[in-house]
Amino acid sequence: MFMQSTARKLVPKPIKRKTFKQPDAYVLLFYILIACTIATYLVPAGVFDRIKKGDITMTVPGSYHVVKSTPVNFLEIFTAIQSGMVAGAPLIFLILFTGGALAVIDKTGAIDTFIRSIINLCKGKVLLLIIPICFMFSILGTTGIIVNSVIAFIPIGVMIARKLKLDAIFGVAIIYLGTYAGWNVSVISPQTLGLSQRIAELPLLSGMGFRIVIYLTFLLCTILYIYRYARKVQNTGQSILGLERFPNSLGVSEDKIQTQKLTLQHKLVLLFSGGSLLTFIICTLIFKWTESEMAGLFIFIAIGAGLISRMNVNDIAKTFMAGCQKLVYGALIVGMARAVIVVLEHGQLLDTIIYHLATLLAPLSPVTGTLGMFLGSAALHFLISSGSGESAMLMPILVPLADLLHITRQVAVQSVLFGEGVVNCINPTSGVLMAILATSGISYGKWLKFMIPLTILWAILAAIFLTIGVLINWGPF
Repeated sequence: MFMQSTARKLVPKPIKRKTFKQPDAYVLLFYILIACTIATYLVPAGVFDRIKKGDITMTVPGSYHVVKSTPVNFLEIFTAIQSGMVAGAPLIFLILFTGGALAVIDKTGAIDTFIRSIINLCKGKVLLLIIPICFMFSILGTTGIIVNSVIAFIPIGVMIARKLKLDAIFGVAIIYLGTYAGWNVSVISPQTLGLSQRIAELPLLSGMGFRIVIYLTFLLCTILYIYRYARKVQNTGQSILGLERFPNSLGVSEDKIQTQKLTLQHKLVLLFSGGSLLTFIICTLIFKWTESEMAGLFIFIAIGAGLISRMNVNDIAKTFMAGCQKLVYGALIVGMARAVIVVLEHGQLLDTIIYHLATLLAPLSPVTGTLGMFLGSAALHFLISSGSGESAMLMPILVPLADLLHITRQVAVQSVLFGEGVVNCINPTSGVLMAILATSGISYGKWLKFMIPLTILWAILAAIFLTIGVLINWGPF
């Protein structure tokens, strides 16, 4: 009896290992906000003079000067969040209304049945789905038609992934990475390429032939990377998300739709919704529509789809609001990301960083100088998540620097575009990325685990193409 009691006492208790719990997306951004606030006390404030040329506000090279520091106080940390919400309002409401419209359309069963039909048509072959979807969205991305608005299409990707028994990462990737494989290496986008070339005084859309080669290379590598991940999930059952492959339903009903055939009502709902989105794309090209118009469009789509499917008006309203509620978490994170930029602008730190970057690059050779521009603009993009904003700030400084280093202005433009693009899809201050991750339920850490290899591949390709650009003296001038 005594021996048994002693034996029981001698059995070691299992050691509970503390596992690292990844911070919530809001917590991560709040940490970044605090770090930037502290930096306003430590980093000297400085500004460049700015001039307006037409509708472009540009920095004046050589005009940097130190100014009195304007550190962010304790109260302003929290008012910055509110200011970020106000600044991000168009994107926030786009996300909410996307959820509402999708909930109404989903209730009709049209999307579910359509996706089933497409998958059956492709006989479940993943590559046959990835190629056309990624290619179509990359065209919309490289032309600048759909950038921030890509959030509206993410639920469709997740629904496709669900039907293929993959995971939310795959669903997000085929839409988001498809779009940004084009946007990150823009061929004709006016927001980044067009703006940068105007500032560099280059002919608009010059260098397009080489840029098309770059675009196709990036797109091919992205498609193969997504396909490789899909095959891994299919063959081994190992998803980065673990057992919970779809952490968030994105406002889509989990009920199984039994209908296998598209009815006339389904076809009318899809035709109406697709036609409305096509109209938005056309109007974006002609009238420069933005997220505000697209948010309004989703209200229109919800009402129209509801009426076509003979839902009563109260049911349409309740379904729409229920869909909005499910995406509140993902919508408000846009404002949280914008708050970081508000703090940096208040502390007048961005120009100081740009000035020291230019000082570092000045003594370098053409190739190393070009790669330095690329890496510097990539690092800066974590602080300035707007591609057009970064171009307007950086290009006036880098153009004379490129002339000094005997780097063509075309290469300088591309180095900034690569810098913005390569880190776009891992940037925690990007409202678009953080909103997509929040609404799809993917943690930032798990997304990084998926994206880091592709980001490294993109960076290597960027370095190769920039080096080629320097060696062939890619111009004009």
